[in-house]
Amino acid sequence: SPGGVQGPVPANRLCFLSLGPCIPPDWCEGQHISPVCGSLVTSLLGFSPQFEQSSLQAVHQQRREMLSSVCSRYTRKRRLLQPEDLRHLVVDDTHGLLYCYVPKVACTNWKRVMMVLTGQGKYQDPLEIPAHEAHVPSNLRTLAEYSVPEINSRLRSYLKFVFVREPLERLVSAYRNKFTLSYNTAFHKYYGTKIIRRHRREPSERALERGDDVRFEEFVYYLLDPRTQQEGPFNEHWERVHSLCHPCIIHYDVVGKYETLAEDANYILQLIGADTSVKFPASSKTTRTTDDMTAKFFQDISPFYQRRLFNLYKMDYLLFNYSIPSYLRIR
Repeated sequence: SPGGVQGPVPANRLCFLSLGPCIPPDWCEGQHISPVCGSLVTSLLGFSPQFEQSSLQAVHQQRREMLSSVCSRYTRKRRLLQPEDLRHLVVDDTHGLLYCYVPKVACTNWKRVMMVLTGQGKYQDPLEIPAHEAHVPSNLRTLAEYSVPEINSRLRSYLKFVFVREPLERLVSAYRNKFTLSYNTAFHKYYGTKIIRRHRREPSERALERGDDVRFEEFVYYLLDPRTQQEGPFNEHWERVHSLCHPCIIHYDVVGKYETLAEDANYILQLIGADTSVKFPASSKTTRTTDDMTAKFFQDISPFYQRRLFNLYKMDYLLFNYSIPSYLRIR
């Protein structure tokens, strides 16, 4: 059978067939393409040898090949996913699109765009949608909300994409957003107080009560503490991308990068034939976490803890072809 799934698959099991990129029939004007994908599909994504690839198509093919290569090298046993593993996959049934959102990788703007794409004209401009609205669960459907046959059908036939970011830069961005801004009191109360209680010597009563002054090194100790991992999965803001989006089980057609956000976003919108009026919002943030800023946060982290933290995020480095940061003292 396609993708190497042997024998009949029970109706309540999720099967993930290695069918490669698939585009639903209604994407191709008047041409019927079966959900198991024809040559027109592969040429759209740059697979077909008789078509000259654009440089962008070539970049995306290289990313897919790197992902596939690392997956085959490091994952020996493929587990079956459960529907609850698919809560990060946002569905657009109109355009045949699945987007795995990763916090701190432009996910607010991507959710805004998905609301425009799925809104039947309710929204025109992504930036008109308030940021908090983009994170209201009822505004977008995730793949976990569908039945198992519906899930398998969409995984086979929809264009699947994910956006990734340099892992430690993303981690520092999460720390800055959740622990240094005064309005994130829920994070301070739930995570901050626990981190301070466990990892600060002689904390003040105020710090234990409010949890609003967590230091970056304390956050690092928390991430590496065996108790943290025993308590369950990481919060999505610092969870590894491979744990959120399962890229060795789900075959992503496009792996976008935060470093090339605008061109990768436009590439996806063109691929799905989105209305030309739908534009991915241009970044105007002056507070964005940069590589230089990330380096400063690691100045006071010892090489021992730098190495352990890098190892924690190592699979994301390998899967998405990021280099070991030059500021780490782990060589």
